[in-house]
Amino acid sequence: MAAPVRAPGRWTALAVLVLAVLLVAVDATVLSLATPYISEDLRPSATQLLWIGDVYSFAIAGLLVSMGNLGDRIGRKRVLLVGATVFGAVSVLNAYAPSPELLILARALLGVAGACLMPATLALIRNLFHDPRERSLAVGVWGAAASAGTAVGPVLGGFLLEHFWWGSVFLINLPVMAVLVLVGIRLLPESRAPEPGPWDPGSVVLSLVGMVAVVYAVKETAAHGFARVPLAAGLLGVAALYGFVRRQSSLRVPLLDTRLFRSRGFCGAVLADLLTVLGLSGLAFFLSQYLQLVQGRHPFEAGLAELPTAVGAVASGLVAGRAARRFSVRAVVCGGLAAVGLALAALTGISETTGYPLLGTALLVVGLGAGFSFTVTADVILSSVPEEQAGAASAVSETAYELGAALGIALLGSVLTGVYRGFTGPAGTPEAARTSLGGAAEAAAHLPQGTAAALLDAARRSFTEGLALASGAGAVVLLAAAVATWFLLREQRLR
Repeated sequence: MAAPVRAPGRWTALAVLVLAVLLVAVDATVLSLATPYISEDLRPSATQLLWIGDVYSFAIAGLLVSMGNLGDRIGRKRVLLVGATVFGAVSVLNAYAPSPELLILARALLGVAGACLMPATLALIRNLFHDPRERSLAVGVWGAAASAGTAVGPVLGGFLLEHFWWGSVFLINLPVMAVLVLVGIRLLPESRAPEPGPWDPGSVVLSLVGMVAVVYAVKETAAHGFARVPLAAGLLGVAALYGFVRRQSSLRVPLLDTRLFRSRGFCGAVLADLLTVLGLSGLAFFLSQYLQLVQGRHPFEAGLAELPTAVGAVASGLVAGRAARRFSVRAVVCGGLAAVGLALAALTGISETTGYPLLGTALLVVGLGAGFSFTVTADVILSSVPEEQAGAASAVSETAYELGAALGIALLGSVLTGVYRGFTGPAGTPEAARTSLGGAAEAAAHLPQGTAAALLDAARRSFTEGLALASGAGAVVLLAAAVATWFLLREQRLR
């Protein structure tokens, strides 16, 4: 059997790709810390503030499949470099947005650029590394960068917000994207499908409308309960996605080859990704609030407290491919999912005074388990498809992340919110204190000292009880995912 071709400069090219995924991951988490400062400066309404936070993920979720396929057709390097250039330019618009409306538009454009970057990076890895063992290590590095970026976001954001204004969290994108573009032009090889076929705008519209409408409906229902507009949006999204799937089967060269889902290994890997992110999202979204508003940590300190997750994910991601070949794909993926589930189960005993040794250990185990699972499933997805479909397959993987995050925040967030809103505060507790823990802290600032202390104690206790219950629900999801993938990945092997 002939030895696989090894592209010269592939490891240096990988370093360039890691810059892209690192920055997109940072940008997905850094805004959460800046939200209070944006509220104070731009005075957005409650609805505008939600859109500032959500429109980035809406744009990414709606366009990942389309942009992944576009890279397969016109060139992954071209899509990556255009996306990086737009990402850097629009970051300036985000940083200096003078009004909530312009910031919402800028965040949407940033999401469009992010949708260009993520599937292109993973697809280029598929075409740079033909040796399966090298590709497993490269995917591990890619996954480690994504995990590190998610954890570094709060740390970096906390540092910047303590020393500069809120727009600085966007300007960090500029030097990184400049390096990516300048070095990427020279080092990254171009790759595309040999027979790409015509571009189908109808499929793009159906994909965009379907994903955005479904994600919007899930988030709005979780935040405000059942209402006509979210219900209508959900029905429209489901209809659009159904039309998208039907349309693909009628095209000679579809935007997304639905035959990929006939592979049990491909489906198992995608399902594992979706359920893992779903189970973890409640913890990831609310943990920073717990660290800051319950335990009283500063933003930078809270970001540092979450670092064990990144350390664990980086460490396990780098050895996940080797472990999957020595044992089996399903043993590593299911073991990783079970580890995350058990760590979340341990957090059901969390309280306002829980010491950091327990928190840090649980976060480290979460990172280790997620690193093993995400890295091997990404490798399975890439190795399940021919090179010409790498972009579309990568986009499916990324879409599973986005949909899992939306469902997780919506479902597990509603569990926490439901518990929190039922707390019993002192007489005269303002209704605004029941909307969020941040609202309780703000309301307490305008109350007498004794009443304020009683309100904050009750709110913090209720929030922590909700976080413990959400962690338990996440544990159930992760353990169920481990059982499901044990059967779906039964005969799966890494090539």
